[in-house]
Amino acid sequence: MHPLIRVVPRIARALADGEPVVALESSVFAQGLPCPENAEAARAMVDAVEDAGAVPGITAVVQGTPTIGLEAAELERFLRRDGVRKVSARDLATAVASSADGATTVAASLALASTVGIQVFATGGIGGVHRDAPYDESADLAELARTPMVVVCAGAKSILDLEATWERLETLGVTVVGYRTSELPGFFTAETGLGLDTRVEEARDIAAIWRAHRALGRRQSVVVVQAPPAAHRMSRETVEAAVEKAQSAARRNAVRGAAVTPFLLSEVTRLTNGGSLAANVALLRENAALAGAVAKEIAIELH
Repeated sequence: MHPLIRVVPRIARALADGEPVVALESSVFAQGLPCPENAEAARAMVDAVEDAGAVPGITAVVQGTPTIGLEAAELERFLRRDGVRKVSARDLATAVASSADGATTVAASLALASTVGIQVFATGGIGGVHRDAPYDESADLAELARTPMVVVCAGAKSILDLEATWERLETLGVTVVGYRTSELPGFFTAETGLGLDTRVEEARDIAAIWRAHRALGRRQSVVVVQAPPAAHRMSRETVEAAVEKAQSAARRNAVRGAAVTPFLLSEVTRLTNGGSLAANVALLRENAALAGAVAKEIAIELH
């Protein structure tokens, strides 16, 4: 264990014993989803990982302490968002130094989880290249390029420039694997028109790719994408129309910086009459379940 990172006993034991562990971000609960859906999503992801036979660990900075695994009272505080700031990888040191409560993004979660030896992470959608500002690129991409983890997601968020994001992943040498899909999903939708080079059908296939990836000394993440559940996925046309209107609203309201993503997601939820929110919660659950299955396969191979 790292001297600055607190790992709750259940997860510390699991790591010491070689049991499967899945890291989960906290920013999706503290900033990405509204109440009470954030609590629903947190329970769903934790339950899905456990049902798959793995140990879930929500990452965060708790009063200045980087943490893997939140206690019940801590999670409740993060769900209420009382003074909880958004923390990316670059913000970890300042959050520690200022004794802050920080909800970790994908980038920060990868940085913390990999440091203590966790190999699998689940989220909804990764960040990427923004549409209106191609120079505005999520720190998630840089962290994926330097942190070896299996990252299970539903592709990049639909509000992003998905083609540019796909190109950046290729340039950065990040392996992308489709789980039962031959097309890069677009978060709320299964359709983007971007074909994948690699498709697998079982969690054990992902574990085999991961084993080869690590044996070759590759330092990037392996991004595993799966489409949102069929019952909740939305058409490409519906999502695109909502995103374009949300982008226009963001420009009118001069929304910039870290406020852009939550604003756009909130607008898309409103414009789709809650359809995108239901899809978000459903895909988070499915991604956590797949991550748990992959972590279990990796643990079996290690034994």
